[in-house]
This record gives sequence, C-alpha cells and structure tokens, in this order.
Amino acid sequence: MTDRITAEAAIIGGGLGSVAAALALLQRGRRVVMTEEYAWLGGQLTSQAVPPDEHIWVEQFGVTARYRALRDDIRRYYRDHYPLTATARADPELNPGRGRVSRLCHEPRVANAVITALLAPYRATGRLTVLQPAVPVAAEVSDATVRTVTVADPRTGAETVITAEYVLDGTETGDLLPLTGTEYVVGAEGRSDTGEPSAPEVADPGNVQSIAWCFVFDHVAGDHTIDRPDDYDFWRSFELPFWGAPMLSFVAPNPRTLVPEERTMNVNPGGDATGDPRFDAGDRDLWQFRRIAARQNFAEGFYDSDIVLANWPQLDYVSGSIIDTDDRQYHLNAAKAQSRAYVHWLQTEAPRPDGGRGWPGIRLRGDLVGTADGFAQAPYIRESRRIKALTTVREQDISVKARGDAGLARFNGSVGVGMYRIDLHPSTGGDNYIDVECAPFEIPLGALVPVATQNLVPAAKNIGTTHITNGAYRLHPVEWNVGESAGELVAYCLDLGLSPQQIATDEHLVDRLQSRLTAAGIELNWPHIAGY
Repeated sequence: MTDRITAEAAIIGGGLGSVAAALALLQRGRRVVMTEEYAWLGGQLTSQAVPPDEHIWVEQFGVTARYRALRDDIRRYYRDHYPLTATARADPELNPGRGRVSRLCHEPRVANAVITALLAPYRATGRLTVLQPAVPVAAEVSDATVRTVTVADPRTGAETVITAEYVLDGTETGDLLPLTGTEYVVGAEGRSDTGEPSAPEVADPGNVQSIAWCFVFDHVAGDHTIDRPDDYDFWRSFELPFWGAPMLSFVAPNPRTLVPEERTMNVNPGGDATGDPRFDAGDRDLWQFRRIAARQNFAEGFYDSDIVLANWPQLDYVSGSIIDTDDRQYHLNAAKAQSRAYVHWLQTEAPRPDGGRGWPGIRLRGDLVGTADGFAQAPYIRESRRIKALTTVREQDISVKARGDAGLARFNGSVGVGMYRIDLHPSTGGDNYIDVECAPFEIPLGALVPVATQNLVPAAKNIGTTHITNGAYRLHPVEWNVGESAGELVAYCLDLGLSPQQIATDEHLVDRLQSRLTAAGIELNWPHIAGY
C-alpha cells in the first residue's frame, strides 16, 4: 500500500540548502515535508563529511544570520560538551580543528547534532515531517505544475506520494529536474553558448567536476591497516596525464599554476601552529589542511591524536559522471574504491618524513561519520544538474579578468551574496583544475526561477549557473543562502498565491521580497571592501 502525505511545501533532498529552506519556511509558519537518502541531514556538511569552505570575511559579514547562527551553534556545542582549554573556550572564533582550509573545521557529527537540534521543535509539533531514507522516483506534472512527487525507501522500495503546493529540489544532483520535466543543463556548456573564456569550445554533458569519497582518520598505537583491496594494483598505477605521478602519491597539480607539487603529511605535529585561510588556505601539508580536531584545543590527554578529514586532490574521481548515466552505481563504487586504495597506501607505502614507509597507526574513524566502514555516508558532490533559469550567471559576470574590473559583481534582484574563486577540480572530461579569481558576487533571484515549471524552486547547487560559475556558487555558505532564499521565496509565494515567475518578473514584488529577506537577516549586497 502506498502512503500519502500532504504539505504546503515539499523539499526533496535533505542537503545543506534544504535545511536552510526548511528553517525559512517553518519560521514563516508553513508545513513542510522533507526527504533525504542518507541518515544525516545537511549534505556536504554532514553526510559528505566536509567542513565549510568559506570566504575570508566570514566572521564579519557576507553570510546570512541563520548561517551565522549555525556556525555559532557548532562552536557552542564544543564549549558545552568538550573539555576545551581555557584559551580555546575563550576564543570567539574557535576553530576546533585548526585546519587551514577554513576558520571553522569541525567534526561532521557535531554539525549533525546541531542541525538535528535546530529542526527538533518543528518535528515535535508535526509541522515538519522528514522521510528517511527516501529518494525521488516519479512525479506527476500537468500545466507546467508539479502535482505530486513519489519517493521510495531504497531499502524496501516502499513508496510515499507527496502532494504540495510548491516543491523545492534540494537533491545533490538535481534529481527532481528530469522527473518533473523541468528544463536543465548538465555538464559543460560550449563557449559559443555562454561566451565564457574558460568554457570548452564544444558542450559536453558528461564533463562534470570530480566527486570524492571522503574519510576521517587519526593516528594511534597499533596496526590498523585495512585489508589490501583487490583492485589496489590498478589504483597504485593509475595516473592522469597532467598529474605528475600516480594518484596514490602525495603529488597533485597546484590549482593555480597547474604545476605538479609534492605534498607532505606530518602526523600529529607538535607546537601550537594554527591555520588561517586569510593567509594560508593551502594543501601543502595534508594533515593540517582539513584537520577537524586539533589536540592543542582540548584538555591535555583528551585526544590521543588529532583527527583529520581526507578530502584531498588524490581522492578526486574523474573516470565518469554519476549524472544521467546508467553507470551511476559503478562510478560511485569506483570512487569509494579509489579512496579505499588510498587509505591502504597511506598505511603501507606512503613516504614518511623520517624516511620510512607507511603509517599502520592510521585508523579510520567511522564512528565520527556515522558508518561502519570508516568512509563518509555519501560522496562529496561538487556539481549538479542546473535549471534553465530566468537568469544564468556566466563567468564574465563574476570573473575579475573577464570583466576587466575587480568591482563587486551585482545583479538585479539580489537574494544573497557569496564569494569564492571559480574553483573547478579535475573533471570527467579530462580537464585539469580551472581556477579563476572572482569578485564578491550576488545571487540573482532569476537564477532560482525555472523558465517554465511553475512551482518548482532549486535549493542547492542546481540554480542557474554554468559549469564554470558553479565552481564559485557551490560552496557551503552560498548553498545555504540559496536554500534559505528559496524557502523565503516559496513562503512569499504561499502568502500571495503566486508563482516564482510572477514574483521575479514584477519589480514591486521583488522589492517586497527583498525587504522580507533583509528582515530575515539575509545580506543582499556586499559592503565596501578595499580592493573591490
């Protein structure tokens, strides 16, 4: 028997943008149903295990009030539950892991606990229903309007039909778009289509950024070596033409120069060194790059080892796309196999600073990511299907070089802000890194509105960007802002009984929406920044 559920808004997929969208809708008094494939809500921050990649002004401005509250809650969780040193406890900008990539490197399970607490009151009252695990399998559409979405439990196949006035696609790869007939683009657009300097000459739908299957580990006494994978010899010799060494190495291209460089890994370094991405966000030392728990922040003896997230270039899987292909599961399995081989290589063959080989004391910490095998619940996904939108952000809209101007990148109808370089990892089309300097940019309302489908709004990495500009709009605070603004847009649509297209094309209604966003703590424009 098929279950049925009705809500004012259905959020399909429980990623980071989905959580933001749900909070926006719920705090506007709306009834919401949300679905998620994995055990943890929060996507790249939790089930994919990646702490936030953020711009350098994040502690001062350039994020929404709700996102700032999320960051504050993560820090508060550590203060409330962990034996921090007096110095760490007093630090208003506590960075638990002192990782170099972010000013807030933390355990994914802490983010899961915080997100669970944020949503708990709404689940208790019944205004939020979460279906887990659930994946979208079908949709009913008429007159360019999504009438129902059917989701299924991937373990049992049991189906639930969801009826909602508005539907938000918060899946990691825009899975609702083909099911609803919403027009979309996937992969790389051609230069003749977008005019982007970094685009390939010819469009390639199969050319997407690599995925990576992350893992968390520490280093303690004993031999924790995993079994030698059956395909270890394959991965041991696998080498990309531009890499400079096999993937099972400490070598990877510098994203900006494209010159292969040797990384280091200094296990449990002494001293009190701390990373700060304002000055050094580099990955030259892999241990410190994405460290998520630094012993120096905690009472002496609390941790036997630092804890490190491996989301490194050597884990980037480029052998095939998982979007619009019959080989999706094959490539997912292969991406995890590549990471598993890398773990074994670290434990047995990796060159140590002392001249030896391998660290058998490296121990996978599945308990910290909610899995039995030690790997993240889900692959880290950088690129999605993208709606054909009223507004599409192109490279020449935000690139400093292409614009010939480092000034702030503005759009009509801004619903938020973001900042990151255009950062494309090696892709399934054989591309090396594409790294382009951006100006601080805005998120145009038109990028959240499909050209045809009337009641579907993207809430993740599936907005109106290109393959190129997705590389700047895909990071944690931007995805959160997209989801939050999408939720606010849908709440506004529910208030007025209008479609997103009707609002986005009416200047007066856009102004009113922007006033609501500003009142909710969403920054629509950047302040004056020296140099821009």
